[in-house]
Amino acid sequence: MDELVLIASGAEANLYRGRFLGYDVVVKHRVSKPYRDVKLDLMIRRDRTLTEAKIMLLAMSLGVRVPTVLYVDLENSIIVMEYVEGVLLRDYIGLVDEGVRRAYLELLGVYVGKLHKNDITHGDLTTSNVIVSSNGSLYIIDFGLSKISNDVEDKAVDIHLLMRSFESIHYNMSKELLTYFLRGYRSVLSPNEVNDILNTVKEIRLRGRYVEERRVRKS
Repeated sequence: MDELVLIASGAEANLYRGRFLGYDVVVKHRVSKPYRDVKLDLMIRRDRTLTEAKIMLLAMSLGVRVPTVLYVDLENSIIVMEYVEGVLLRDYIGLVDEGVRRAYLELLGVYVGKLHKNDITHGDLTTSNVIVSSNGSLYIIDFGLSKISNDVEDKAVDIHLLMRSFESIHYNMSKELLTYFLRGYRSVLSPNEVNDILNTVKEIRLRGRYVEERRVRKS
């Protein structure tokens, strides 16, 4: 492994750029938590590292583009993965015309539909965790909060988070983006599956508004 350069630091993990076996890579290192028991901390970080790597490999097998996992070190809670050169979908959306936006959002809907069809939830699905690569491919990144779950609410949370990112970052075109995304999403899942998930999204958003209204009334 060539010399690593820190590119992002978070509560759960640090990300580094480097070279590995001739490839440009991102090295994700889950950091230890000093407030946790040492053995428990090691177990949690190992389990989350293993789960993330397995889900990324499974996603690839389903035809969903994610960074290729090149190496996993469970003892040190490290994943070495392909570095994807490109632009975050968050930034790309405003640079292209309506036809290109539609194509990418529909493809994102297909990808998320394939994940949900196979009971994979991302856990942090926003336009900041999707990359349009330099060759035009769409990649979903950062599976640190992903899990295997057939719970409708977990899938609805993915959609809810994506909708929030549309509304907060791309508010002037949020309805358009959601329409395109759902077009791709519906092409993978059955009407009943989609209806169950979207009805749960409505419930989640209503709960959020209720909590916010109570907070405002108390302030």
